[in-house]
Amino acid sequence: MDLVNRLVRPDATFAPSKSPLNPTFYVVADSKSPPVSKAVFFLLCPRVSRPMSFQSTFLCSFIIEGRLNAATLNLLEGADVQFRRENRLDIALVKNLPIALIFLPAADIPTFVGEGRCDLGITGWDQVQEHDASVRAYNRLRRSSIDLSSSDDKVAGSDMVMELGFGSCKLQVQVPEKGQYKTPEDLIGKTIGTSFVNLAADYFLKLEQGENVQGELSPRKMRTKIVELSGSVEAACALGVAEGIVDLVESGETMRAAGLKAIDTVVDSTAVLIKSKSPSNPELIDLITSRIRGVITAKSYVLCQYNVERSRLAEATKVTPGKRSATVTTLDEEGWVAVSSMVEKKKIALVMDELTRIGAQDILVLDIHNAR
Repeated sequence: MDLVNRLVRPDATFAPSKSPLNPTFYVVADSKSPPVSKAVFFLLCPRVSRPMSFQSTFLCSFIIEGRLNAATLNLLEGADVQFRRENRLDIALVKNLPIALIFLPAADIPTFVGEGRCDLGITGWDQVQEHDASVRAYNRLRRSSIDLSSSDDKVAGSDMVMELGFGSCKLQVQVPEKGQYKTPEDLIGKTIGTSFVNLAADYFLKLEQGENVQGELSPRKMRTKIVELSGSVEAACALGVAEGIVDLVESGETMRAAGLKAIDTVVDSTAVLIKSKSPSNPELIDLITSRIRGVITAKSYVLCQYNVERSRLAEATKVTPGKRSATVTTLDEEGWVAVSSMVEKKKIALVMDELTRIGAQDILVLDIHNAR
């Protein structure tokens, strides 16, 4: 039950239920959970055969669906995190590590990690920033209704460990392409539709009160109206719900198809690994982080091997310096050496061209599956 207790509030209610796929699972209902989570989670019962207790289980949260899901699963596979997720269950035990994986909506992951319910999480940087903005909004509202100092504030509790190299997008302010609004300032006092209500509120608060405003931003003085939309945000302008929107843009095709254009960027986002400020097992965090970093490095580099005359070695190693330095091996043929070096994948074609120019031969490019 310790696993359950770490994931939900103490006042949650528990009810055992039967599943056709697993002997028992718990339906955990919490009436105070945020609406986005639908107040229901499905967790495995501790009766699952496992040579360890749930009390020592290290919890990681990952995206249940959406644009980052497939890349996240590939990353876990590359890091040799072995698990099988049963159909309709949002938690899975890792076979080769003392870890439980919890699959959640991307927007919920910063909350679970920030409140110490999970130790690690993968989500979008936009979601982390939205969560932090919600904490700031909560603190502003709390201090405005109760006489409290900033020392009583709730603190967002996650740290960004690393960017993961996928899921790049921008959270942008968008307006109708043929409309009257040309700059973000034109939208002050208007209605803005978004699913990132806290980031949008922060953005327009700063816009209204000035970037260099002294003291705490006051939401009571805000003239711009923020309307929360959970999906199809790009349709808000066409349907008259809002004059502008704040929404994620990847390729921009959806935005252009809706007749919109971007006039400013609120956040540049990518998939990130975040950790709790008070993790249960720092050593395990370091291990998982090292594995994930190795996978990311391997995806960014290739191994370039070639033979070159020793007299041209200095020129060649300038082209392929490697991450630390190139590996040079003497060949049986006098005056020749073999060189092995890691090269950024995006530069490999130009590198091969330059190596050919200086007389390198037998140039091979090999994929790297992992690196440390």
